[in-house]
Amino acid sequence: MTSNNASSAKPSDPMTGAEHVHWDLSDLFSSQALLLEALESCISKASHFSVLHKGQVATLRDDQFPKVLSDLGEIQDIVGRAYTYAYLNWSTNTSDPKRGALLQKVKEGYTEVSTHLIFFDLEWTLLDAERVSSIFQIPEMSPFAHYLEVLSLGKQHLLSEPEERIMVEKHNTGRSAWNRFFDETLGDVLFDVNGDKLTQQQILAKLHDSDRVIRRESAEAFTQGLKGTIRPLAFVFNTILADKSLDDRLRGYSSWISSRNQSNEVADADVEALIKAVQDGYQHVSRFYTIKKRLLGLDEMFEYDRYAPIGEADRLISWEKAKEMVLSSYSQFHPRMGEIAQKFFDSNWIDAALAPAKRGGAFSHGAVPSVHPYIMVNYTGKIRDVQTLAHELGHGIHQYLSRQQGIFHADTPLTTAETASVFGEMLVFQRLMKEETNAENRLAMLMGKIDDTIATVFRQVSMNRFEDRIHTMRRDQGELSVEDFCAAWTETQAPMFGGSVTLTENYQWWWSYIPHFLHTPGYVYAYAFGELLVLALYAKYETEGDAFAESYLELLSAGGSDWPHVLVGKLGVDLRDPSFWAQGVAAIGKMVDEAEELSHKVKK
Repeated sequence: MTSNNASSAKPSDPMTGAEHVHWDLSDLFSSQALLLEALESCISKASHFSVLHKGQVATLRDDQFPKVLSDLGEIQDIVGRAYTYAYLNWSTNTSDPKRGALLQKVKEGYTEVSTHLIFFDLEWTLLDAERVSSIFQIPEMSPFAHYLEVLSLGKQHLLSEPEERIMVEKHNTGRSAWNRFFDETLGDVLFDVNGDKLTQQQILAKLHDSDRVIRRESAEAFTQGLKGTIRPLAFVFNTILADKSLDDRLRGYSSWISSRNQSNEVADADVEALIKAVQDGYQHVSRFYTIKKRLLGLDEMFEYDRYAPIGEADRLISWEKAKEMVLSSYSQFHPRMGEIAQKFFDSNWIDAALAPAKRGGAFSHGAVPSVHPYIMVNYTGKIRDVQTLAHELGHGIHQYLSRQQGIFHADTPLTTAETASVFGEMLVFQRLMKEETNAENRLAMLMGKIDDTIATVFRQVSMNRFEDRIHTMRRDQGELSVEDFCAAWTETQAPMFGGSVTLTENYQWWWSYIPHFLHTPGYVYAYAFGELLVLALYAKYETEGDAFAESYLELLSAGGSDWPHVLVGKLGVDLRDPSFWAQGVAAIGKMVDEAEELSHKVKK
């Protein structure tokens, strides 16, 4: 079904050509009636699977496991397809009660399916190592092996079956419900800028405007809008922090971040090494903003000046031009990637139009292996939107290629999931830089790229420090006040800037709109992980050329079929070497050096 939401752009706003770019969800289901029919059938299949196999996993013959796991995967594919439809349908209009009701119904059906299937994971983890090794000798077990290996290693954090059932059953009225409330609350907020009522996406876009007055007024209006709903937002934060603390305690995790690291298939020590390396490189942020302040001719830079464009970076780019830029960049790297990216445009797998109550930001939803990914962006015509499109298409291509691994191995941990997206951004950026001969334009593009890199690496790690602070405080001292959140935000953000940017009182409230803190606690360091990894991979590409491109596609096609350090290691990168992260941070420092040198050659 194609979304019929009208664009929220005002007549005075520039048209980009993306106003009617909506996705077609009929590849998932041609009607909601068929979706609900499939959901009921899936619940029945899950119940039957439970009747057949519950309490019997240990008695299965080794050669029976591939068929049992295939049946399990088929059930998960169907319910995943139903959830994808309901979630995407809701995402483009979060204020529509019918869409919200459909999403909730599918979530409840998903929960019912999950409760029927819980037994299999629990019974698998009870098998001894010798039996597991014997089962893995069967060639047909390859599509399931790594998933089951990870499951076995995490068995100490699993509860009994009755307890696991309760955890699943309560999810829809617990964390999931609060996340939906958060999304719908912010989706309904309109920000008043001199009488214009703007959505969150529109007002955040104005923070990239070349006019400082517009940036300042937009920052003030954004703050006022957040403050107007800050109490319910703070309550949601407190509730989800408490909910996660309870989950971690019941499951025996040693810290607030450990469950996320386990899901990402990385060791706590490796994540700590990454965070330390990025914090040790905060001086590059200060150096960069000092350069940018001089180029902008400012005596003092405030937080609303951070994304001010330099020169040509402020030009409007049409949707068609953005499409051409991204497709040509991917095709030049490898024709297969260009072919896959083209499918997203030709087959209406993208929703790009601005619309009332549409979710802010951007994402690529991998859906399920039997279908294909879908991409959502909010396209405003800025150069950063082109990079966002490249980013999400990187995810989409990765998800499309990894479908061949099947339901259990198609998804990747968040850390390596960000690799393809950030690499896609790099391809577009490097293409633009190579084609541009004008020094002022090159400087503008380089400054824009460093802006994005700082946001991806240093800002995400500073946000990880904010998460660490609030999770720890919530566990040590109980419910946090709005002032506690504001103080934690300012105190963990300020060190990154090193005095190069003045943070106004407005900025202290800006923790409250970031969904990653709630939807996926601990997520944000994965962006830094992906960016620093891409710097290493792109350096190899520049050295090895087409041979690297083939190996890179093999990496994407492998999905989550092995440990991240094993898959990436095939390309000659050692993720377990602590010095690896420092090398990546140093590479960013060299970009700042280049910008400084180029800035002195360009008269401003």
